[in-house]
Amino acid sequence: MPENRIDRQPLVTLLSDFGDRDVYVGVMKGVIAQINSQIMVVDLTHQIPPQDLAAARFSLMNAYPYFPVGTVHVAVVDPGVGNRRRAIAVQFAQGFFVGPDNGIFSGVLSQNPAIAAVELTNLNFWLTPQPSKTFHGRDIFAPVGAYLASGVPLKQLGQEIDPASLVKLDIDECQQTTTGVVGCIQYIDRFGNLVSNIPGSYVEGKTWYVQATGLSIPGCETYSNVKVGEAMALVGSHGWVEIAVNSGNAHLQLELNLQDALHVLF
Repeated sequence: MPENRIDRQPLVTLLSDFGDRDVYVGVMKGVIAQINSQIMVVDLTHQIPPQDLAAARFSLMNAYPYFPVGTVHVAVVDPGVGNRRRAIAVQFAQGFFVGPDNGIFSGVLSQNPAIAAVELTNLNFWLTPQPSKTFHGRDIFAPVGAYLASGVPLKQLGQEIDPASLVKLDIDECQQTTTGVVGCIQYIDRFGNLVSNIPGSYVEGKTWYVQATGLSIPGCETYSNVKVGEAMALVGSHGWVEIAVNSGNAHLQLELNLQDALHVLF
């Protein structure tokens, strides 16, 4: 592989449940550009289902490794906006996360220790000292993200807090058994693929299948290993065991949902 390219242009990613019908995403980009027009902004996704914290958690956890060191990830899926939940910024070895303290960063925290975290209490880095009760993405998170990407030190943004105090979503970790691994469905993508919380490393080099709600689903390597309309289990590009239907929608066809249990058997 070629040597890693060093790109010092500041980079901010945006993730939200805002969709693309309204102007909310564009307004956040406008706020960022007002602070530093040289910042490159990448849209991770704005199609997170409304208020779906688990989907935001999964998406951030699987996206952040692919960005350069120093990237600032601004995430706004915020059903508690306007109440007493904390607005935070968290520093990792790879970069920063900015958003509400409601568990959306807990997937990243489960894999990477936080270096430091602050509650965003310094109004000098907000768009306004009297932010909207319904749009902290515009008034707090976007401007803080822009200042971070522009080189403002984390500690200047607010009061230091213990990273161990950050909210974690209640998603159980998978557990090994004498015959395999027990886990659950942690994410459903737009194709209806059912992504589990079982890392693909557990099935590498093994013959395996998945049991879920009375179904036995064979472990495969590609979607085409079964006939059109048939279900299979495989390791997706994200590295997790998932259940899919060749040219179909596993979520609808198999009637499995978030948090449903499944068992990988060898």
